[in-house]
Amino acid sequence: MISTFRTAHRPRPRPASLRTAGLGALAVLTLLPAIPAAAAAPAQAPAAHSAARLLPRAVTPAEARTSAHLASLRNNPARLKTFFKALPKGGDLHNHLSGAVTTEYLIKLAAEDGLCIDATMTAVAPPCGPGTRPAADAQRDAAFRRQIVRAWSMQDFPPNELGHDHFFDTFGKFSMATWYTRGKMLANVANTVAEQNQFYLETLVTPASDSSKALADKVGYDSDLAALHRKLLAGGQLDRVVDEAVKEADDTDVQFRATAHCDTARPDPGCRLPVRWISQVSRGSSPVRVFTQMAVGMRLAERDPRFVAVNLVQPEDGATALADYSLQMRMLKYLRGQYPGSHLTLHAGELAPGLVKPKDLTFHIREAVLVAGTERVGHGVDLVHEDDWRQLARTMARRDVAVEVPFSSNKQILGIAGNDHPFNAYRRYGVPIVLATDDPGVSRIDISHEFQYASSTYDLGYVELKDLARASLEYAFREGRSLWARNTAPSAYRPVAACLADRLGSDRPSPRCARYLAANPKAATEWRQEAAFAVFERNNA
Repeated sequence: MISTFRTAHRPRPRPASLRTAGLGALAVLTLLPAIPAAAAAPAQAPAAHSAARLLPRAVTPAEARTSAHLASLRNNPARLKTFFKALPKGGDLHNHLSGAVTTEYLIKLAAEDGLCIDATMTAVAPPCGPGTRPAADAQRDAAFRRQIVRAWSMQDFPPNELGHDHFFDTFGKFSMATWYTRGKMLANVANTVAEQNQFYLETLVTPASDSSKALADKVGYDSDLAALHRKLLAGGQLDRVVDEAVKEADDTDVQFRATAHCDTARPDPGCRLPVRWISQVSRGSSPVRVFTQMAVGMRLAERDPRFVAVNLVQPEDGATALADYSLQMRMLKYLRGQYPGSHLTLHAGELAPGLVKPKDLTFHIREAVLVAGTERVGHGVDLVHEDDWRQLARTMARRDVAVEVPFSSNKQILGIAGNDHPFNAYRRYGVPIVLATDDPGVSRIDISHEFQYASSTYDLGYVELKDLARASLEYAFREGRSLWARNTAPSAYRPVAACLADRLGSDRPSPRCARYLAANPKAATEWRQEAAFAVFERNNA
């Protein structure tokens, strides 16, 4: 089966009728109706830059008018909320599928599956015995529903208390409601992303988790990573696990499309959203299981275009995660040499003083960048505690290693917010930043909330917000080349030569630009956002 939650749990036996339900959909790409779809081109690295080039870019008259309009709304909460909801906001690159589903929808799924809720507010298998209630009762009993929502999310959690344990415990409480429903969950999440005026989604799941564990346990650990890899490959064992993951994805495409009404006259908004998958690895597992999951994810990314990258999940401060951190970085370095077609993004530096020993704050981001070679860093909150952190930040800027910043979960899990967050430190050193949601269902937020928080907390104007949205597509693992010329993002965002003479986002691009967009889905997605910016700026001048 495929696990989509952030902590590891023992699965219940799988019904034969659902044996292949699993991963999720390759959503339909409908970007430019006048341009025919093209075969996927290789993913392009983001436009290179250095901190020295991060000078204020030229501001267009439309941007200036929109900036003034935003400034005029600062004391009008209702209109500010409307502004940020309508703002085009790129893509979400750091999103855990089960943690992104709205809690109310998880309760609905639990009810549909006939699950029960026990005294700890955990979803358990039927029949509902003493001390449990049918999840369906929550649809009629508002007080019971509120209890579940509080247990399955950060709803009403005391704002001055550290929510680390409660946050991660939620996944174990609702996990049974996520089994065999990946397509349904994707429909819920994709619709939310599209309705938030975003244009792309990368979301995290664990492919073929049972088979991956079984293969790892069969092979056994070998500290010689090359020898361990050979054992996994022997007799086609690894590829059989990958085959299962592909089949899971196929089956859940069907579930997604049915749930989102994609093949009807009235498809849901999420049907139009390009979705890609990141294979998550449970960093709290044994070394052989961790290595096997890494190998499965990287091999899968080379075989199936729906999968683009690998990431490590579970609390970075867990005992095994801390003890094996450097080993896991070396594993990734080795496997990246074997599977160069796979991307890598890593939860790294999701730590804070008091949560771990001081020495554990000094090297996690560094090793993720310098040893594993990650292309993006998730969270990166402990930056200023890293050894020689300024040089590390310069290296990240030079290498275009973007940081995925989910403000709400940083506050809820780590208690880090405002000036304690390294957001401005990354900006000063020219490190690319993308805003993300992490687990918006658990956090009870959306991406509009994160953009508004960034604007109000760090005094960001419209142009800075626009470029954050652009960055989230620029640093996405979307196939094809970028709309932006190399060496111009994120300081200038000058279009590539093929589209330089065109009006950005035009519905009638020149033949040369149209051919470029048709050949490069990444550029086409960015073009679609530029069209949305043009409309937004006309409506907010």
